[in-house]
Amino acid sequence: MKQFHCICGQQLFFENNQCLACRRKVGYSPEFGDLEILEPKGENRWLSLGPGADGAQFGYCENGVVHDACNWLVSVESGARLCRACRLNATIPNLTIERNRRHWALLEAGKRRLIYTLMALGLPIDDEWPGSGVSPLRFEFLEDQQRNPDVVPEFVLTGFRDGKITVNVAEADSVYREQMRAAMGEAYRTVLGHFRHESGHYYWERLVKNAPVIEPFRALFGDERQDYAASLKAYYDQPPSDFWQNSHISAYARAHPLEDFAECWAHMLQMVDTLETASAQGVLESPALGGNFDEYVQAWMQLTIVHNELNRSMGRRDAYPFTLSEVVIEKLKFIQTLICS
Repeated sequence: MKQFHCICGQQLFFENNQCLACRRKVGYSPEFGDLEILEPKGENRWLSLGPGADGAQFGYCENGVVHDACNWLVSVESGARLCRACRLNATIPNLTIERNRRHWALLEAGKRRLIYTLMALGLPIDDEWPGSGVSPLRFEFLEDQQRNPDVVPEFVLTGFRDGKITVNVAEADSVYREQMRAAMGEAYRTVLGHFRHESGHYYWERLVKNAPVIEPFRALFGDERQDYAASLKAYYDQPPSDFWQNSHISAYARAHPLEDFAECWAHMLQMVDTLETASAQGVLESPALGGNFDEYVQAWMQLTIVHNELNRSMGRRDAYPFTLSEVVIEKLKFIQTLICS
């Protein structure tokens, strides 16, 4: 995440809708890629004071106005009610339930971080891809009967299918998420991590499935045509040995080539976002993603060592409990080429 500032000089953050120093209203414009400093011009009508917006006028996304769940802006000229991120929603939970309102807002915050990175990388998001048979990216946030006996689904599995990322609303509950993390034997489990992983399945279909890179993909990750359900059953029936670190970014990546790709894709998005943040905050100078990938990985490793040491100094577990083997680096480099080509 890059750094933002108010015209009063105060540092702003991606989630802000107001400057805490001068109290001016602010909001994120996906069109301009910046937090706009706003001056009121009418009911939900705001003039941007930022030099880059050239006097553009905005309204807050309806999900921000009505539900306080979004700080993104829409151009007044567009006439849109919802921002670019919120327009991607296919299903949201029942917001008359207060718990759902809180959890949905947390899910939306993670989703906006994902969309920010995807837009920054120039990846297609909300458009049809001619001839691909792949729909625009969509999201659905669902409850199941374990949390709400009045809903139809007995169990909602976070996953991806037919262009749609489905997330169980319970993933926004930190207690539930930690219980699931421990049960699944994961290094960590986050809302943003879910979005990054599931987006990997989406972009595999858009960028790999019917593209010339399918054979290089199979050479690195394996043949995705092997039975998916049988592969996952075998993975859960037989716990992985410690040797997975020689060839995979996580134990779960061993389950199937498509999961291997999605795990590596999520890792790449994490690297991109975190290195941009570190560079913007003056921690280190991050190389460009499209440059020498060995230098990019070296910068990443330097940053993660610092991050882990800081956590240890605070008595916390390592923030980055991963090892990048040569095989994993080759897989990440494959994804770098996909993104930058």
